[in-house]
Amino acid sequence: MLPEIGHFALILALLLAAAQAFFGLAGPALGRDRWLAVVGPAVTGQFVMVSAAIGTLLVAFVQNDFSVAYVAQNSNSALPVFYRVAALWGAHEGSLLLWGWILVAWTLAVALRSRQLPARFAARVLGVLGIVSVGFHLFTLATSNPFARLFPAAPDGRDLNPLLQDPALAAHPPMLYAGYVGFSVAFAFACAAMLEGRLDQAWARWTRPWTTVAWAFLTIGIGLGSWWAYYELGWGGYWFWDPVENASFMPWLIGTALIHSLAVTEKRGLFKSWTLLLAILAFSLSLLGTFLVRSGVLVSVHSFAADPARGIFILSFLVVMIGGALALYAWRAPQLKSRAGFELTSRESFLLFNNILLVVATATVFAGTMAPLISDALGLGTLSVGAQYFDPTFLLPMLPLLALAAVGLHASWKKGRLGERRGALLVTLVCGLLLAVAVIVGASGGTAVLTPVGLALGGWLLLSALIDPVDRLRRRLSLTPAIVGMALSHAALGLFVISLTTVESYTAERDVALGVGESATVGQYEYRFLGLQPLEGPNYDGVRGEIAVFEDGRQVSLLHPEKRRYWVQQSVMTEAGIDMQFSRDIFAALGEDLGSGRWSVRAQVRPMINYLWLSALLMAFGGLIAAADRRYRRPVATPQAQQVPVAADQGVGQALPGRAG
Repeated sequence: MLPEIGHFALILALLLAAAQAFFGLAGPALGRDRWLAVVGPAVTGQFVMVSAAIGTLLVAFVQNDFSVAYVAQNSNSALPVFYRVAALWGAHEGSLLLWGWILVAWTLAVALRSRQLPARFAARVLGVLGIVSVGFHLFTLATSNPFARLFPAAPDGRDLNPLLQDPALAAHPPMLYAGYVGFSVAFAFACAAMLEGRLDQAWARWTRPWTTVAWAFLTIGIGLGSWWAYYELGWGGYWFWDPVENASFMPWLIGTALIHSLAVTEKRGLFKSWTLLLAILAFSLSLLGTFLVRSGVLVSVHSFAADPARGIFILSFLVVMIGGALALYAWRAPQLKSRAGFELTSRESFLLFNNILLVVATATVFAGTMAPLISDALGLGTLSVGAQYFDPTFLLPMLPLLALAAVGLHASWKKGRLGERRGALLVTLVCGLLLAVAVIVGASGGTAVLTPVGLALGGWLLLSALIDPVDRLRRRLSLTPAIVGMALSHAALGLFVISLTTVESYTAERDVALGVGESATVGQYEYRFLGLQPLEGPNYDGVRGEIAVFEDGRQVSLLHPEKRRYWVQQSVMTEAGIDMQFSRDIFAALGEDLGSGRWSVRAQVRPMINYLWLSALLMAFGGLIAAADRRYRRPVATPQAQQVPVAADQGVGQALPGRAG
C-alpha cells in the first residue's frame, strides 16, 4: 500500500498548497490578519506530505517494487542501490516529484526565516509560492503520476538509462532543480512587493540572499552537467550549446544580472524596474527550460521522454504565472520611478552596463535555441544552429563585460572615485597582459586571434577581484562575508576565462585507428595501444582498453577507456580513460571496433581543463559565502504604516513547530 499512501500524500499536499495560496494572498488583501496564522502550518504540512510521497517512491525503488510502473520503467534488480536511489529522478515523473519537494523545501526555509519580515508581506510571499506549488502538484497528479500501478507486476525492470548511471549525473538534477526552483523565491518576493506596493530597498535586501543561494546551486548543477558530458559521452567536449544546456544557462545569465541589480536596489533604491523584470524573467526561463525538456519539441541527450500534453500544461502554466506577474508590473509601473542620480563612472553605471550585456547575451542564446523550433513550426524546414552561431554572438557582449567587471568592482556608489584605485587597476592590467604574453610564448602550437584577449581579460579580472580584500588585510580592516564572497566569485570568473581560453586555444586532438602495439602522436605525447581486456560490472559487460602515453620516451600515463554493454537495454556506452592533473588532462576514448584487432580511438590533450569546474565551484562557494553575510539576518526597519498587529506578526513564522525564538 505504500505507493497508494504516497499518492494520497501528494493529493493532501495539493490541498495544503491551495490553502497556503488562498490564505497567504486573501488574508492580507482582505485585511484578515488571523488568516495569516494558517499559512505556516500549511507550509509545514505540505512539506511533510511531499516528503512522505517521495519517501514511499524511494522505498519502492530500493525494494524493487516492479508493480509500480515508474519503477519498472527506470530500474532493475541488478542495478546498484546507489543508482536505484538516483533513478527516482531519472525520468519525467520522478524528477517532477523531486522538483515539487525542492520547491516545498525552499518554501519552508522562507517560512522559517520570515520572522524579520512584516507578517502580511511574508504571507504574500508564501501565497505566491503556494500558487507555484499548486501548479506543479497538479501537473504531477494530472499528467505525470509516479505511483501508477502495473497489473500484473513486471518480473523485472527495464533498467535506468545507462547514460544516467553515473555519480555526477546522479547529483546534477537535484543541484539544477535547486537553482531553478530557488528563482521562484525571487519571483515570489517580487510579486509580493508589487501586491503590497512596497517597492523600497527593504524587499531587495530580503530577496538578495535567496537569489544568491539559488544562483550558487544552479552554478554547481551546470558545472556537474558539463563535467559529466566531458568524461561520459566520449567526445571529449564540455559544452555543445545543446538546447537543454542552453535552457539551464539562460536562467543562470539572468540570475547573475538579477543579483547585481538587487545590489543597486538594496543600496540606492534604484533599478526597481530592472530588478522586478529580471526576477520575473529568471523564473520564466526556468519554466521555459522545463517546457523544452519535457514537451518533446526538441531532441537532446539531456531531455526526458516526449509528451505534448505535458508541454501544453507547462506552457499554459507559464502563460498564467508570467502573464499575472507582468500585469502586476504594469499596475505598479508608476511607482517605479527613481529620482536619485549617479555619475557615469559610478558603480551604478557599471552594474547597469552589466545588466544590459547579460540580457543581450541571454537574448542571443535564446534566439539560437528557439530558431530551429520556430523554423520547424512555420514549415520553413530544418534549421541547425551550433557553435558557429553561438560562439561569436555570445563573445560580443561578454568581452566588454569582463573589462567592465574588472574596473567596476572598485567604483564607488553615486560617484565613481576610480582615481583612488587607478594605480592598482593599471598594475593588474599589466599583469594580465604579461600573463597573456607568457602563455603565448611558452605554449606550443598556433594561437587564435582572441587568445591574448581572453588571457589578458581573465588575468585582469582575477587580480582585480583580489585588490580590495588584500588592501583590507594590509590595513587590518575586517573582511565581511559579502566582501569575501564577491571577491571569490569574481576571481573565479577570471580563472574560468583563463582556463576556457587555454583549453580552446591549445587543445591537441586526433581521431586515429590503432591496433595492438601501434602508436599515434598527439601534440607532444605518444599514444600506444597495448590491447584489450574483458570487463564485467554489476549490470554490464564489455572491454577495457590499455593505452600507454609517453612524453619524450618516458611513460607518463596509463589510460583505461571502456566500452560497456548494458544487459537489459543492450545499450553500448563509452567510458573515457582520463589522466586528470591540474596542468592538463590526457584523454582517450574507444570508438568503433574496426576489425582485425583495430579500434578507432579519440585522443586529446587538454591543458587547464579542470580549472573550468574548479572555477565553477569557487563561484558557487563565493555566492554562498556572500549570502551568509550578517546584514541579511538583521531585521529591516519598516514604515509604521506597513506594520500589522503583533498577533498577526506572529502568525506566519511562529505557527511553525520547532521554530527558533
